[in-house]
Amino acid sequence: MIFQLSIIQASKMLQNLQQILDKGAAFAASKKVDMAVLLNARLAPDQFNLIRQVQIACDSAKLGAARLTNQVDSAPKHADDETTLEQLSQRIADTVAYLATFSPADFADAASQKVSQPRWEGKYLTGDEFLIQHVLPNIYFHITTAYAILRHNGVDVGKKDYLGAMPYKS
Repeated sequence: MIFQLSIIQASKMLQNLQQILDKGAAFAASKKVDMAVLLNARLAPDQFNLIRQVQIACDSAKLGAARLTNQVDSAPKHADDETTLEQLSQRIADTVAYLATFSPADFADAASQKVSQPRWEGKYLTGDEFLIQHVLPNIYFHITTAYAILRHNGVDVGKKDYLGAMPYKS
């Protein structure tokens, strides 16, 4: 289940984010609004803008998978210098491509391993805890906030855009 949540679901949500950004670009073009206005928009003065929301969503997904599999050194590094939709789209694509390099076997010991990061000052979570209480909430939070920034600015996105295609059964 860790593979499905950290790779399959994270990839799907990043692809949904890309489609939401594409709707933002179409909106900007139709309203003759510079896309940079939307990319730099935020919901509150002390909140990150849309660009940073996308960057953090990507970082949460790639570093979550990397930490769960003890492959942090192989995770793509980004300078966080994106300023255009094209650059953000490339970052999303690069992150999804990186996630596609993982297999279920990579996560064989992920649930019980100790996962930490520098800002936790020596504290750790188990892999299960890290995924469920840190990685997934961060991915969802930043994608939801990106969605909300665009929706607040008039982009016609809805819950189906956020959720994406569902694997319905007959």
